[in-house]
Amino acid sequence: MSGDIAGADIAALAKEYSDLTPVVGTLRAYQDLVQQIDDTEYLLKDPEMRRMAEEELPGLRDQLAVSEKAVQLALLPKDAADARPALLEIRPGTGGDEASLFAADLLRMYQRYSENQGWKFEILDQSDTELGGIKEVTARIAGDGVFARMKYESGVHRVQRVPETESGGRIHTSAATVAVLPEAEEVDVQIASTDIRIDTMRASGAGGQHVNTTDSAVRITHIPTGIIVVSAEKSQHRNREIAMNVLRTRLFDLERQRVDGERSADRKAQIGTGDRSERIRTYNFPQGRLTDHRINLTLYALGQVMQGDLDAIIDALQSDAQAQLLAEMGA
Repeated sequence: MSGDIAGADIAALAKEYSDLTPVVGTLRAYQDLVQQIDDTEYLLKDPEMRRMAEEELPGLRDQLAVSEKAVQLALLPKDAADARPALLEIRPGTGGDEASLFAADLLRMYQRYSENQGWKFEILDQSDTELGGIKEVTARIAGDGVFARMKYESGVHRVQRVPETESGGRIHTSAATVAVLPEAEEVDVQIASTDIRIDTMRASGAGGQHVNTTDSAVRITHIPTGIIVVSAEKSQHRNREIAMNVLRTRLFDLERQRVDGERSADRKAQIGTGDRSERIRTYNFPQGRLTDHRINLTLYALGQVMQGDLDAIIDALQSDAQAQLLAEMGA
């Protein structure tokens, strides 16, 4: 046991060291610039070196302003969940079959984005419609800084386009909801055996991805909250593992939301922690336009976005969130 504890301590220290290394580097770069400016200003007193010093100082001071901003960003409080893997949940909203087809498009978009980032994308549970849409899907995304990037995707995504099922060529509006949750570990959430009910059943359903003839599907009900999680892979053991992980993550997310709500009444307005019923983005296919309503960002590159090129949007959302934090800190 002591060996396990020592190993865990070493791993925690290694992670802390890894997290602090870029911060220390940023601070040292700032200190080096301050020293360079002091040394160059001293040269102003030397008639032979004065001209060179006057030429170098404006550039050094510009660099210092950039470095100072980098230090402010490096010292911003970090979300402890940023480095965690994430669970991605997508469900169709209003719009019938078209909403289900759009949910499938969003799933492919996130799969491609994950591939571009070098992340591992694993579908845990998926229920399809007969037309190739999605009733609901849960996926796990693992890699470097997954939640830090993906947390901005939670909310209602609205699409405006002519559906494949529409013969009249009319533009329809439909929607899908996306939830991105930081994956919980066992130490984060303790679930008492008396708080859950586990049922096994036969996986079935028209158009469903997982249909078999054995009672391998698992449904776990968390009695205190009423949360129900279903997993219908081929292995009952694997289904229990997946369902418990999803349940643990949802309970962890509930606690995070509660803490955020207590911390600030204005917290809901912050990017990345807002109400998931909020419409965050519109995908207008006839105009090739994407609009993120939280930061009033409009891009005419919808085709690229649907192919998984999300960096421009997520970078802008991260910058806006950082600016809000700096404003709150009076920086």
